[in-house]
Amino acid sequence: AHITTHHWLAVRTDPNAPKHRGISLFVVDFNTPGITIRPLWTMSGDRTNEVFYDDVRVPARDLVGEENNGWSYIREALGVERIGMGGGVAGERRTILTDMIEYANKTEHGGKPLAEDPNVRQNLAQLAIETSIRRLFSYRTSWLMRKGDIPDVEAAMSKVWGNEFDQRIGQVGTQIMGLYGQLESGSRWVPINGSVLHRHLFAVHLSYGGGSHELMRSLMATRGMGLPREPR
Repeated sequence: AHITTHHWLAVRTDPNAPKHRGISLFVVDFNTPGITIRPLWTMSGDRTNEVFYDDVRVPARDLVGEENNGWSYIREALGVERIGMGGGVAGERRTILTDMIEYANKTEHGGKPLAEDPNVRQNLAQLAIETSIRRLFSYRTSWLMRKGDIPDVEAAMSKVWGNEFDQRIGQVGTQIMGLYGQLESGSRWVPINGSVLHRHLFAVHLSYGGGSHELMRSLMATRGMGLPREPR
């Protein structure tokens, strides 16, 4: 919110409609009076925000699509967001893995390269497999969207897998590098420019952005597998 000029805003325009109906979507100028942006800093040092609205008036011309049909647009946008969070920037993860492999080959422990340790080899091989799985998730969701489908279930699967993979790559990296892996970028001793630590910390807040993993698993169970909803 602090680096953009406009944002999406979903509002209830028909209070008598069922839960997912009666919602409209607007594109709102952040310079509109009554909007306050307050920063929220994550443990990785990245910024997100909370936005407050006090007596904000939005002109009807800023309506997106049809009135009271906003939820259908939100569903599609959430799918794109979840795909991006789960499978986006896959090349960055491959680069981190390549750097970790190079580090294990060049760094010695007890007179031998770390890459000769069976546990290190097993963990790196597992990450290589999961990197390919992540790429396949991206291919499938992209193919479905190209066909015009809204891949709710596949996007949820991609997000959960991708976010948890990010956490695993951070955990494995910090284990291989030991205390050096906990150093931040800028330290003279930090391996591979601190990318492993940042990925490890950054992945945590992605686990609830775009919908928590618990919500995503519930969506997979009900829409993807046809299981009954939890009793309310």
